[in-house]
Amino acid sequence: MTLEAFPENWDRALAVVAHPDDMEYGAASAVAKWTASGKWVGYVLVTRGEAGIESMPPDQAGPLRVEEQRQSCSAVGVDMLEFLDHPDGLVVADRALRADIAGAIRRHRPEMILSINYRDSWGGPSWNHADHRFVGTALLDAVRDAANPWVFPEHGPAWGGVRGVAFGGSPAATHFVDVSGWVERGVASLRCHAVYLANLGDHGDDPGGFLRDAAAAAGSRAGVEHAVEFEIVAA
Repeated sequence: MTLEAFPENWDRALAVVAHPDDMEYGAASAVAKWTASGKWVGYVLVTRGEAGIESMPPDQAGPLRVEEQRQSCSAVGVDMLEFLDHPDGLVVADRALRADIAGAIRRHRPEMILSINYRDSWGGPSWNHADHRFVGTALLDAVRDAANPWVFPEHGPAWGGVRGVAFGGSPAATHFVDVSGWVERGVASLRCHAVYLANLGDHGDDPGGFLRDAAAAAGSRAGVEHAVEFEIVAA
């Protein structure tokens, strides 16, 4: 697998993901590097993650996860956080989701869109979460919708300036971001999801170790110390 350096000739990016913590499993290290260089990055979350803590009812988990995400954003220099309020665990790639995402794209006018793996698998015998898969599919369609003035005109003027959609953690990665020196900012961002991580059991014991190992492995493939990988789909 030959990876290309992630293009840097943009000033505004919008991350669109399903849940609180999605960006924090790797991609946040790249976000920290970008915001420190003066680029603007905003986050749009399709759900509030209210069904993500099995030991806590949704009406309690949702507000808690929102607050954890706000702290997580702050850790990597992100000031803009929005929620589209689709139901956690029940996301559907339908007209309503496309319209909401297209509206967010038109409001924030990004040149690059960020997300996480939307493919069926994370690689090997695994199965990706339905919300991740459906958000990714709707997102790709919504980029096209946002550029068409005759589609969802009630969601504002068209914006066709998106150059690509970059999916972190994809098994079909095409590009890398050198995050050498930035991994600890990503770790700090993930650690902000403290209650969520505590309810993961063994998987949440050492998120720093997981992120460092993944960044080192990606860095080895890219020829740098630490890296984050993305699959970029042209808009």
